[in-house]
Amino acid sequence: MKTNLLIAGALLAFTCTTALGAPEKLSSADLAAAFKAAGFKLKGKRWQACDDRSQGATPGAIEDVRDLNGDGLSEAIITEGGTFCYGNTGAGYSLVSKQPNGNWKLITSGTGMLNILTTKGTGNWPDIEIGGPGFCFPVERWNGREYALHRHQYEGKPCRRK
Repeated sequence: MKTNLLIAGALLAFTCTTALGAPEKLSSADLAAAFKAAGFKLKGKRWQACDDRSQGATPGAIEDVRDLNGDGLSEAIITEGGTFCYGNTGAGYSLVSKQPNGNWKLITSGTGMLNILTTKGTGNWPDIEIGGPGFCFPVERWNGREYALHRHQYEGKPCRRK
């Protein structure tokens, strides 16, 4: 399971890097604020939202930092792994955004592996695909208030969940 999470994380990082250019770096203050906005707590040297202490659990990690919506402010994708909190998918994600006042805000979070798409919703926010087990994944679109289900797809083609 741990190997699957590592592969999934590497694929996520590769997908985000190739689609959006070079990643940005966060200061230590922004790093802590981003994790806190996503509901993570620092336990020792590990950021955790889930209290999974099993051997295969992975702590919170900043997978990517970019300006996703073109407003000049950074967004960060935070991941965490473990079947105790995230079931068969074994992965959770949070998308947080830096606000004009310098604070960080949780935009969306859930179970699965976040894939940033090139299609856009309101305010130039990219659509997101939530990967996991199976062959038909939800794609959510920003509607100005939240990410909501827009369609399902597999390898970029429409599909239906049964």
